[in-house]
Amino acid sequence: MVASLRFSLSALLLACSSTALAQPFSLPALPYAEDALEPHIDAATLRIHHGRHHQIYVNNLSAAVAQDPRLEGMTIEQILRGVSEYSMAIRNNGGGHYNHSLFWSLLAPAGDGGEPSPELLEAINAQFGSLDSFKREFENTALSVFGSGWAWLIRTDDGALAITSTPNQDNPLMDVASPNGEPLLAIDVWEHAYYLRYQNVRADYVRGWWPIVNWKEVNRRFAGG
Repeated sequence: MVASLRFSLSALLLACSSTALAQPFSLPALPYAEDALEPHIDAATLRIHHGRHHQIYVNNLSAAVAQDPRLEGMTIEQILRGVSEYSMAIRNNGGGHYNHSLFWSLLAPAGDGGEPSPELLEAINAQFGSLDSFKREFENTALSVFGSGWAWLIRTDDGALAITSTPNQDNPLMDVASPNGEPLLAIDVWEHAYYLRYQNVRADYVRGWWPIVNWKEVNRRFAGG
């Protein structure tokens, strides 16, 4: 009964997230309570990050899209893949909406996120040597972002795994990014993602983030879901 309920809830949240990425754009519901990621991400940070920062990206994206008839009916993924053709308002706010929508789905209460699937773990070992080596490289990439941005695990167009970073609200889907690829895992290293709890110590946030990674969603994305 419990497993069935969890499955149904996961399917519902996935549907809500997908809907939020189609027009008209909307703020997706969080798939957990605001205090569910404690102590790694505090409730106040999550409330402000989701309810204010993300909502602003949605509002500004909707306003910018309304000014460009070329974008009518396009999903956010379609827009981002050709973002160089559009305004900086589309790039910044479209990236902000996509990145945050993905980010919420990649988090889970500690103990609920599972582990890398055997298939994903095999790919990680082949590319990075071990899961621990992957985590160290991912952390180092996140810590090396100057100012605001994101660190990513992506699958490149040739099928290889790669760790990369992007500034501001750019992401690897965008045609302005290099390398390009399909995001599998992401961490937000803008200060608003961690400052209330960690202040200026980004390293504590990044290194303490692993217990709340939703590997079930990473596995689903890796499997092509």
